[in-house]
Amino acid sequence: MATLLRKIGLIRLHDRDTEDPKHHQGSLKGTKGNQKNNTNKHCQTANETNILSTPEIKARKLDQLGKDKPSGKDKQGKDAKEKQQTGGGGGSKATSASSIPPLAPHRQHCTQVRTRRLMKELQEIRRLGDNFITVELVEDNLYDWNVKLHQVDKDSALWQDMKETSTEFILLNVTFPDNFPFSPPFMRVLTPRLENGYVLDGGAICMELLTPRGWSSAYTVEAVMRQFAASLVKGQGRICRKSGKSKKAFSRKEAEATFKSLVKTHEKYGWVSPPVSDG
Repeated sequence: MATLLRKIGLIRLHDRDTEDPKHHQGSLKGTKGNQKNNTNKHCQTANETNILSTPEIKARKLDQLGKDKPSGKDKQGKDAKEKQQTGGGGGSKATSASSIPPLAPHRQHCTQVRTRRLMKELQEIRRLGDNFITVELVEDNLYDWNVKLHQVDKDSALWQDMKETSTEFILLNVTFPDNFPFSPPFMRVLTPRLENGYVLDGGAICMELLTPRGWSSAYTVEAVMRQFAASLVKGQGRICRKSGKSKKAFSRKEAEATFKSLVKTHEKYGWVSPPVSDG
């Protein structure tokens, strides 16, 4: 037994003597290195903890966090900007909807209808050549006519006045709105200055068919002129011969104001003269 123990002891001593010294040193270095690294890490952590725990650095850190975090106003402005970019929010939709202009094709269609209608009527008047009326365009504007009424009832006092004053025609101005023939034209007397005959201040004409309620798109300019000639005679219209008043010209502004006033009056109390059926 003693002999066996001695053998085992000799084997252990042999293994220790034959072990690679470099490997043994590397293991020692590795162990020491790990211990050193662990020590350094611990020191660094301790140092960082100590540095950050100082009051000055804490204040800097809090200040930096405050800069990074957006304020309430900045956040609201940013949210509003994002909503505007994404088209969010009912208010912006309502604003965009209310700012939509009228459709251009509709306007273009109305202009085309008015132009075709007036071109057709102008050609028809020139084709008739009965010298009842003649038309001249004001500055070549198709929508602004000067109409000369050459004839009224030859048994009327007005016709006699025209002969005595050498008045060859009664001159009227007719302007056509954008939605003609679905709305009536505006018509007024220019010369001579007339009294009665449903011709009012400024040369405005009191006729129901010239109002939106009495107008029909089937009426032609010629038909309107014949109605006007009939109403002049029925209303006992005369040429004004008073020295001062006869030279005063009618004005469009006065005619428009008078016509607007008479329309309000007739809408309230009704139309009694001349009715649409006349002429």
